[in-house]
Amino acid sequence: MTFPNVLMSMGDDDGGDLGVALDTRVRTKKPPLYKVLLLNDDYTPMEFVVHVLERFFAMTHAQAFEIMLTVHKKGVAVVGVFSHEIAETKVTQVMDLAQRHQHPLQCTMEKE
Repeated sequence: MTFPNVLMSMGDDDGGDLGVALDTRVRTKKPPLYKVLLLNDDYTPMEFVVHVLERFFAMTHAQAFEIMLTVHKKGVAVVGVFSHEIAETKVTQVMDLAQRHQHPLQCTMEKE
């Protein structure tokens, strides 16, 4: 979004015209953030979920255990908030690891 700064100069003493000069500044927006969500299922072992949280979201074992319990009890939990590219990468990493271990664990992202 741009906001013009208006600079006006009065004419010279010999009756010259008024001049208007526009100087525009560009204000950049912060990029939107995305929540990464982990979804509960009835088959993925709790230990695997804790491992995923420690590995891809840099959580301590205690933090990962608490989030895993939230996912288990509430069905979903936010596990991090990132830029679009990072969130997309985290979702892909989690889904790839779950598929390699034949777990139906689901991980999604949504705009904050």
